[in-house]
Amino acid sequence: MANTTTDASGWIAGLLQTADSFYPTGAYAHSFGLEGLVQSGAVRDRATLQAFIIGQALPALARTDLPIAAHAWAAAGDPPDWDRLRTLCFLGAAVRGSRELREASESIGHQRIALAARLHGGVAAEFARRAREEGWPASQGLAAAIEGRANGAPCEAVLVGAVYSTAAGLVAAAIKLLRLGQNAAQAILREALSGAPALVASALAVGPVDIGSYNPWWDIASSRHETADGRLFIS
Repeated sequence: MANTTTDASGWIAGLLQTADSFYPTGAYAHSFGLEGLVQSGAVRDRATLQAFIIGQALPALARTDLPIAAHAWAAAGDPPDWDRLRTLCFLGAAVRGSRELREASESIGHQRIALAARLHGGVAAEFARRAREEGWPASQGLAAAIEGRANGAPCEAVLVGAVYSTAAGLVAAAIKLLRLGQNAAQAILREALSGAPALVASALAVGPVDIGSYNPWWDIASSRHETADGRLFIS
């Protein structure tokens, strides 16, 4: 009988490594459209930030990156379905509503894939080679799936990790953009993470043809951010 505690310890440790702020993905340089929303006044305090993350950002995640990650995790099995993974790469890029958000996701995604290839080899290394040689975009959701496969993590754990990374990234950016203390930030993050099981369940029910989210308010703020006079974040 397999030692399930030991087996789980391996992939849990891997997920903790990829979720740590010390892991060099470049995500710290992005606000993922939040700075544009702050500049417009739409997000201006703890209450509006919390409403945005829980009411807008995470539901959108459950319609885009999470189902993409779920389908990519399945496609990256043994043997990998490379045609399906290629399709998901381009779908991951297409669901972004603005250039900044698309480029941010791809930059972070490719960095994560490169790190996974270097640390684990295997499917991550082969994916990195094909993406580089054939010009595949690699969104954050798809990168999370490849990382998860390389770490031996189950699909649901990979998706929960993606929820954490998204929520934590937005809260970390908000600390720099708003009058928001560490305690308040952790309270918002805790509430966001309490909804992770429902978000994952929702994402697992989304088929490939139904992947996508429409939020012009967020997209317009991100597009305006591209030409803002001053910016703290790249996106």
